[in-house]
Amino acid sequence: MTMTQNAPSAVVHGHGNTPAAWSAVTIIMIASIVGTLGVIVGNWVMFWVGIALVVIGGIVGKVMQMMGLGQNAEHSH
Repeated sequence: MTMTQNAPSAVVHGHGNTPAAWSAVTIIMIASIVGTLGVIVGNWVMFWVGIALVVIGGIVGKVMQMMGLGQNAEHSH
């Protein structure tokens, strides 16, 4: 006799796989490269440009989410 169990249905989330998330992460990754290069070469203006790009990346991601290009609030938990 074989017993089978029905697995509970899993709720599938996008895990942030949205245009808003991709844009924010891409900008922030570029920012970290710019900031790191600024520290390595001793160019503090380049470093602060990298810091500014981190802030811009966060703002871009949030604005795109508010435009409907992010994950819905009902699926975010």
